[in-house]
Amino acid sequence: MISTQTTIEGITEPVILNYFSYLNAGDIEATANLFAENGVLLPPFESPITGRDAIVEYLTLETKGLELYPKQGTIEPTEDGQTKIVVVGNVKTSLLGVNVSWNFILTPNHEIAFAEIRLLASLQELLHLKK
Repeated sequence: MISTQTTIEGITEPVILNYFSYLNAGDIEATANLFAENGVLLPPFESPITGRDAIVEYLTLETKGLELYPKQGTIEPTEDGQTKIVVVGNVKTSLLGVNVSWNFILTPNHEIAFAEIRLLASLQELLHLKK
């Protein structure tokens, strides 16, 4: 698949830029390969998904029709040699858009050890989504 490179204000880490580029291009395998072998994906309202194979399965089912628009982020080292990266932006489907933050922990080898997706919506907005 052809993908255009994502740019995110404040983020230069290729793994994070590729995460968004690959997902937007629908390249699930390439996205999952950015994770450490036992990496964890924590989507909203879901249990943690652990391991590349499980991440491929989840993303294949849940990301069809999603468009990710990361806008800006921050990078900070952690005391254990990993890197914490927070990106904010929004996700659009054919029906709606919602503000989101993505919280990543990268290993010293620049693999995604942990990725948490948080919806940045009010209770009122979330109730509207349920309808």
